Amino acid sequence: MLSKVYTTSLYGIESNLITVETDLNNGLPALTMVGLPDITVREARDRIRAAIVNSGFKFPAKRITINLSPANTRKAGSHFDLPIAVGMLAAIGEVQTYKLDQYVFIGELSLDGKINGVSGVLPLVLGARDAGMKKIFVPVWNMEEAVLVSNVEIFPAEHLKRVVNHINGVALIKRYLKEENHSAVSLENKEDYADVIGQNNIKRALTIAAAGCHDILMTGPPGAGKTMLARRLSTILPPMSEEEILQVTKIHSVAGELSKNKESIGERPFRMPHHTISPLALIGGGTKLKPGEISLAHHGILFLDEIPEFNQNAIEMLRQPLEEGEIRINRMSGMVTFPAEFILVAACNPCRCGYLGDSKHECICSSAQIQSYKSKLSGPILDRIDLQVELMALNYTEITAEHSKGLSSREMAMNVANARNIQKERYYHMNMAYNSQLKGQYLNKYCYLDKETKGLLTEAFEKMGLTMRSYYKIIKVARTIADLDEKENIELKHIGEALQYRKTDNESMGL
Repeated sequence: MLSKVYTTSLYGIESNLITVETDLNNGLPALTMVGLPDITVREARDRIRAAIVNSGFKFPAKRITINLSPANTRKAGSHFDLPIAVGMLAAIGEVQTYKLDQYVFIGELSLDGKINGVSGVLPLVLGARDAGMKKIFVPVWNMEEAVLVSNVEIFPAEHLKRVVNHINGVALIKRYLKEENHSAVSLENKEDYADVIGQNNIKRALTIAAAGCHDILMTGPPGAGKTMLARRLSTILPPMSEEEILQVTKIHSVAGELSKNKESIGERPFRMPHHTISPLALIGGGTKLKPGEISLAHHGILFLDEIPEFNQNAIEMLRQPLEEGEIRINRMSGMVTFPAEFILVAACNPCRCGYLGDSKHECICSSAQIQSYKSKLSGPILDRIDLQVELMALNYTEITAEHSKGLSSREMAMNVANARNIQKERYYHMNMAYNSQLKGQYLNKYCYLDKETKGLLTEAFEKMGLTMRSYYKIIKVARTIADLDEKENIELKHIGEALQYRKTDNESMGL
């Protein structure tokens, strides 16, 4: 007897509908799986056998062939357990087959028939919905994640026996309803820029970075406040939209970073990997093609503290995502694309000891050590960073001054929100949202420069040795500064300020 059951399969962070075909024939008892299953799916035969028997059903003593269609794409994941088990039970007549085409099944089986949670449920459910399927069985552990998807009916799958009873109409399972406040985000910020003493010029640069989604490099001696300033950047970014929450949660779901205590990502990600991270963990990939830190920072912040200490290959791999907002990973089985639109915040010392050029501390680094430290950040990487600023250590008078704190996160956030609203209105008909995404003809259209402003840029191009990329990045930053000032056109002062945040390679490393 033949049965057909539906599930979905991940490829990157997207998923496609899969048909699980089960055929039973006379012959020596055997179970064969075809359709490019990986080792996780092939091992399912032993889990399924025990789960069926321990759920009170009889395992068929026949020649069983299971086909995962379409057969030309690789299938991976333990969530194939439930659909395969249901398909086998349908083939022996334990499940009413005429109802099976209404459902999609997702879940891993324990040996006793209980259904365990799996990673990547959100994109799996999205793939089922996009394929036209409306009724989906999902492990109880993944319910809050699954109900983020609209226009589908989600049924909690707790045990194989209960799923079978529901399909047969013996004991129906109630569909799971979305709680109204399941993705509520706390509005209370634990950190505030009001806590940062001085460094008002750096706060200004960070405001520009947040407003236009620009990358920033902060160079300064130890204790100047680089990490403190970077950690507070998320407090001035606007809340994520529902679409952004869905996109970010989908990435974290595939990476296996969701739990019962964190069913969705409601706040903008702030990722701070250690400098010992491998290139693969930073960029993504591996045998299971999982997203890396740059994708987990999508729509948020990637903070690389002491960036010269990172593996140089890992740093160089940032070129594509910084330029295109995505990372493409090629494998023999095909290519996957992970989104990676983030604000890069990088921090470094002027040298390995941290005191090059400091009047109060003597630098103990040799010329070779200084050159080695500098070379970790190549010209192509520096050229892709929009804002490059230098912090100075505060003196005792500045630290103890009564009015040294400056703007708070709330005040800075209001300026950022206003500038982003201007950009949103300007680019509403285009496939972009920030000034940093401007390219080609749109640069000339939305970044008009008068004769005097062009003259300043021409002079700077020659004196600073700018590249074409850095030339356009200065214009994009100036466009953001003009938006913060609520000016329709870029003025001379906006270009002048943008040039202050653009250093030569040596200057940006304090050399």
